[in-house]
Amino acid sequence: MRFSARRSARPIAVAAAVTALTVLTACGNSDPLSSGGGTGSDPNAIIVGSANFPESETVANIYAEALRANGFDVQTKLNIGSRETYIPAVKDGSIDVIPDYTGNLLQYLDKDTTATSAAEVNAALPAALGPDLAITTPAPGEDKDAVVVTRETADKWQLTSIGDLAPHSAEVKFGAPAEFQERAGGLPGLEADYGLVISPQNFVPIADGGGPATVAALSSGQVTAANIFTTSPAIAKNDFVVLADPKNNFAAQNVVPVLRANKQSEKLAAVLNAVSAKLTTDELIALNTSVSGDSKTEPDAAATEWVSAQGLDKPVS
Repeated sequence: MRFSARRSARPIAVAAAVTALTVLTACGNSDPLSSGGGTGSDPNAIIVGSANFPESETVANIYAEALRANGFDVQTKLNIGSRETYIPAVKDGSIDVIPDYTGNLLQYLDKDTTATSAAEVNAALPAALGPDLAITTPAPGEDKDAVVVTRETADKWQLTSIGDLAPHSAEVKFGAPAEFQERAGGLPGLEADYGLVISPQNFVPIADGGGPATVAALSSGQVTAANIFTTSPAIAKNDFVVLADPKNNFAAQNVVPVLRANKQSEKLAAVLNAVSAKLTTDELIALNTSVSGDSKTEPDAAATEWVSAQGLDKPVS
């Protein structure tokens, strides 16, 4: 399961979400799911939701803009929270469509899954969805866990893949969320798959899910390697090196639209598939750089610009 607070049900993330929700409620109910009911059976009326992190909000706005261009009556309910909140909201009709990530979605729906490669995950997902959920075609773009090092470290040790770190295990200080020490895809997986053994004293827990504190720890040399996510603008900005994961220790995380099963239609699928076809990893990085980089573009503005640039502001033929 993904270790970032953005994607998985971490205690820190949940606590933060609860705290934020309590504060917002005290200031006048800002829960996005409290703003009226669903769209019922009207196939032309769609509520698009998002999780509570910028990439999800940006992609949700992209879905919304493309659907509007194709004649759908679209509302948005953004920043809903974690998967534990938004998947039930899809099932009960509070929202109709939301972007998710294939590997984490599968692990949420099927706790016993061992699928990690894109082919395995995509093959397993349909059976795990159940009667209330559906998906359209996953995008080629994915935002997944990675082991990241500085360019200096990669050059010094001639690193290209995670396995290349194994001979240097005793020298590696590893920065990641605390649960990375125990989860199957964290340190146990890196040891089993690649022989990379990180001793407890060389593990540095950092609670920001690959964010600024993790980036600072890696760039300053506090840690030698870190768990950062592949669409983070910090990777290119700092000339970090993402080490290859040929054994798929980290599950594939292609962006995929999740929808309420009884809202499925050929028209809806055609629009969402048209978006997904253009949503590559490079495009996700560019969108994240626009939203979370120096320009700090609002997610809805970044989405509108992207939809126009991709020609998705016109009806899908």
